[in-house]
Amino acid sequence: MKTALISHPDTLLHVMDGKHPESPARITAIMDALAHKQILTRLQRHEAPLATDEHLLRVHSASYVKYIRELSPLAGTVRLDPDTAMGPMSLQACLHATGAAILATDLVLGEKAGNAFCCVRPPGHHAGKARAAGFCIFNHVAAGVAHALSAHQLKRVAIIDFDVHHGDGTEDIFKDDERVMLCSTFQHPFYPHRGADTRTDRMINVPLAANSDGEEFRQAVMDNFAPALKHFRPEMIFVSAGFDAHQDDPLARLGLTAEDYTWMTGFIMDTAARYSKHRIVSLLEGGYHLPALAESASMHVSTLAGI
Repeated sequence: MKTALISHPDTLLHVMDGKHPESPARITAIMDALAHKQILTRLQRHEAPLATDEHLLRVHSASYVKYIRELSPLAGTVRLDPDTAMGPMSLQACLHATGAAILATDLVLGEKAGNAFCCVRPPGHHAGKARAAGFCIFNHVAAGVAHALSAHQLKRVAIIDFDVHHGDGTEDIFKDDERVMLCSTFQHPFYPHRGADTRTDRMINVPLAANSDGEEFRQAVMDNFAPALKHFRPEMIFVSAGFDAHQDDPLARLGLTAEDYTWMTGFIMDTAARYSKHRIVSLLEGGYHLPALAESASMHVSTLAGI
């Protein structure tokens, strides 16, 4: 079965301001790289549907979902936190991004795709049960996990988050749910200034010092993620695929390269083959240096697709 690539044109219409690093150009850069490398033609292509309130309410409070819907502006922008704003098409983009996670989950668990990558924005892993943060409004990967647990009755699901920032929203949503494991590497001390002291047997938080390189990252994964996942034996793996730990990214100070992301994708695939019947759904999170993002994400997708 082919790898599914899920996106939607409306994800390009979410704009916070003209200089914001989380820009529509991120999606364009990835799609252009996939086309240039002749990867697109070897993937299943799907347009993301709109998520419903049922999908959102599995991971967000009713009052928060209502607040976001009512706040959505007809013109201009409204600010949710110092880093996060909504324009007229932001809600639509968010709903398609969450909808991509739902569709990807259904495709993989329905054995209609081998695995899936959701090329969507805005990112989601900082969005908690009742708050927006760090460019994130709804938590798409959390919604996909909750859908796998609720609609498909899975009993154990793991999330691997290799974004340079800790997935604190995802931890907030699942920290008390014994069915979910989060494995997260992140630069520390750094935004969102959480995660370093909240590790549990299911929240496998692994802080990395600034200037850590790919060798240190790989060792951290093998020392921390590998034994935890072996013990947990997830039935499915979701990926918060942030590429902002790349050495060229302007917002952080880790030293990963595109080859490290290829290695990480291979680690995830090996783990999924061992415990999870190859089931993987990956969603784009961060990555703000466009050439590095395009190269890293395209290598991630080509590895998922076995190309």
